[in-house]
Amino acid sequence: MKSLLLGIAFVAIIASLGSALFFMMRRPGERSSDEERLQDDRRRARGMFWSLALRVGLSVFVFVCILLAWELGYIHPSGLPIRP
Repeated sequence: MKSLLLGIAFVAIIASLGSALFFMMRRPGERSSDEERLQDDRRRARGMFWSLALRVGLSVFVFVCILLAWELGYIHPSGLPIRP
């Protein structure tokens, strides 16, 4: 269950990055006036901002969940053993 939730969170983070890339790479129409291009730029910037803000929020949420799971004993560190 833990792995499934973390997997879903990571997929959502990657999807958010893809959404920001879409907003960044989308081009305005060729026959647009200057005012329409400015409005389109604002719309793209707003969409990219919210996509990246969602990614940061999801990343912080996953980090807090991992710390909480460690604190409650649900997961245990399994690093390399220290040899003297």
